[in-house]
Amino acid sequence: MNFQIAGVVQAVGTFYGALIFIYVLMSWFPARGIIFDVQQVIGSLVEPYLGLFRRFIPPMGNIDLTPIIAYFVLQILVRALVQLLR
Repeated sequence: MNFQIAGVVQAVGTFYGALIFIYVLMSWFPARGIIFDVQQVIGSLVEPYLGLFRRFIPPMGNIDLTPIIAYFVLQILVRALVQLLR
């Protein structure tokens, strides 16, 4: 049973990490139409998590390191949780 929960936790963590990556890539390009709508949906899922880190990590010029740090923290948390469940 715990292996199944660990698998779900790992899958959700991987999916959320992918959403962060896609959100960052989409922010580099102007979006219109349905792409804009997709960007807004992904942003509504990802921005609350990234906002936690933006409180403590200011942008350095035009470079925002928040998504990188948030992604690594997510991976550490998912791995720790999976280890606890197995």
